[in-house]
Amino acid sequence: MQYRRLGHSGLQLSALSFGAWVTFGKQVGRGAARELIAAAWDHGINFFDNAEGYANGEAERVMGDAIADLRLPRDGFCVSSKVFFGAADAPRPTQKGLSRKHVHDACHAALARLRVDYLDLYFCHRPDPDAPVAETVWAMDTLIRQGKVLYWGTSEWPAALIREAADLARKHRLHPPTMEQPQYNLLHRERVELEYAPLYGELGLGTTIWSPLASGLLTGKYNEGVVGDSRLGQEGYQWLQRWVLGDSGERRVERARAFTALAAELGVAPAPLAIAWCLRNPHVSTVLTGATRVSQLLQNLEALDLDARIDDATWKRVEAAVR
Repeated sequence: MQYRRLGHSGLQLSALSFGAWVTFGKQVGRGAARELIAAAWDHGINFFDNAEGYANGEAERVMGDAIADLRLPRDGFCVSSKVFFGAADAPRPTQKGLSRKHVHDACHAALARLRVDYLDLYFCHRPDPDAPVAETVWAMDTLIRQGKVLYWGTSEWPAALIREAADLARKHRLHPPTMEQPQYNLLHRERVELEYAPLYGELGLGTTIWSPLASGLLTGKYNEGVVGDSRLGQEGYQWLQRWVLGDSGERRVERARAFTALAAELGVAPAPLAIAWCLRNPHVSTVLTGATRVSQLLQNLEALDLDARIDDATWKRVEAAVR
């Protein structure tokens, strides 16, 4: 395993991390979760990502039970949660968003579900137009001073809002955001490479990027359509299907087919190739991966060796294939 600093902080995260989105609490129960987390730990992964909104908190319960059952040393791993969407099917006004109350309540609920005394990373899952940024910054600073959170950050916030939060923190001598969790893959690049570009130097911002495989699109599993046992074929995930496949103008499936054809020509599996491409970006602190089977996790880990094996000219061919 390789390890990278979370932006300019001193925290070292594994280059590949393991997340629970759309899997734990849905496709993955406690037994399978235990096997997956054990395999990840055995291969050097030290960051496990979660959120209050994943399966309405059940993903955190499953992950917390698995980590506790494995008796992983608390000083050897990092775990995260995210606050915004709430953990109920129809959250009441105080059960969602980024008000001081919900940030506080959601943190303590996540601690209980994950069975830990503190969160290493805590993310504001989306911007909240109904909560002042200053209120959220103060709430996060309070949790850090109480020892409930070590680092706080954002997920899918516009750069201007991240900068506003950082400026407020500096002005009042509060803890500023350390990291952002954006989507980043061969089909979705602009925010990480362009919008956030000034923030890496200005704020020392780290990134814990998600969806390196474009929710499976870059593995080739949807080249011929959506099958029933796939993530996009799961009951209740029609919204995800529309989001991943896009409209005809985006040519997402066509571009994925070109990518997987090139991977076959190179003699490598498309999943680790797509992940390895993400790792080439020096501003990526860690690549969040997910899996429902240990075999998938092990294949994703092959990405760590690919960069040294593939020359710059071939990487240019990879990028050209998805244009």
